[in-house]
Amino acid sequence: MAKKRNTTLKELAQELKLSISTVSRALNEHPDINPDTREKVKRLAKKMHYVPNLFARGFRSHETYILGVIVPNISHMFTSTILKGILEEAELRGYRVIISESKNSEAKQVEMLETMTQFGVDGVLMSLARKTTRLEELLEILDRLPIVLFDKVSIKMPCTQIVINEEEAAFNAVEHLIELGKRRIAIIKETENSYNSEKRYVGYLRALNAHGIPACDKIILSTEDISIDGGKHLTRILLSLKERPDAIFAITDNAAIGAIQTLHRFKVKIPEEIAVVGFSNSANSTIINPALTTVDQPGDRIGRTAVKYLIDEIKNPKNEIVTKTVEIKTNLIVRDSTLGSQV
Repeated sequence: MAKKRNTTLKELAQELKLSISTVSRALNEHPDINPDTREKVKRLAKKMHYVPNLFARGFRSHETYILGVIVPNISHMFTSTILKGILEEAELRGYRVIISESKNSEAKQVEMLETMTQFGVDGVLMSLARKTTRLEELLEILDRLPIVLFDKVSIKMPCTQIVINEEEAAFNAVEHLIELGKRRIAIIKETENSYNSEKRYVGYLRALNAHGIPACDKIILSTEDISIDGGKHLTRILLSLKERPDAIFAITDNAAIGAIQTLHRFKVKIPEEIAVVGFSNSANSTIINPALTTVDQPGDRIGRTAVKYLIDEIKNPKNEIVTKTVEIKTNLIVRDSTLGSQV
């Protein structure tokens, strides 16, 4: 069976004995077109299953009303909450969204960005791949297309960046442990030079310093695999120390959950002997026992905010590119992994 072809504007015009421009304006609710004509055109378009060609319309108007989105990992739970916010806010504002995954590959990230440009998207929302070091290609595209970074960002990119208050959030999490009487607080962070990890580490150090607690290199541990397995591995190292920590601050919920699982395995009481705090307030944070105290990251709000700023830049292009960082506030969700921990 031959594949059906999309109905064209020309075919609608021929059927109605109208000009193509009249049909086009009628479909776009142009006030110059008689209401009866508009209705007649719409009825026939529906009957003939006419679907507008967004790309062709974009070439004419220089706007496709399509936003590109590039993320490192679509299946990541926090990313999915951001994408939900992006999709809902874009739809409210009359935009469609194309989502692509870089799989944390710098080369794939550039390839996807070039593809988005070829599709004629009006702008791109992007969370950078973990090992992004070369920014030349991104900067070259930024000269031609509005780009807003979110979550995984870089201070070397002169564009709007939507982030949470990483440093303050980490400070509050560690201060919570200190107020519960904890003094030997370990941190599990990323090995790589990650914006998020570094900001959270600075917040950790600042909280210790603010309370006169010296940082101890032996309990500042890093891993490239900031996952449940990474958390398990580093917690085993912490438990092997002559002086164990009395609390663990992990920069992701997954690493914190790995820590809790290892503490259970070695019969360590949580939070009495070692309290645990995570970061992101993932669904798993309430499933683990004890429930995890964690920093709540409002992914939905991050996504919505990113869309608002990108559309503003699309509608109001500036002559020069300026770096602007927008911080979204977080809050600490206190649960059983620290609750009642008193020394």
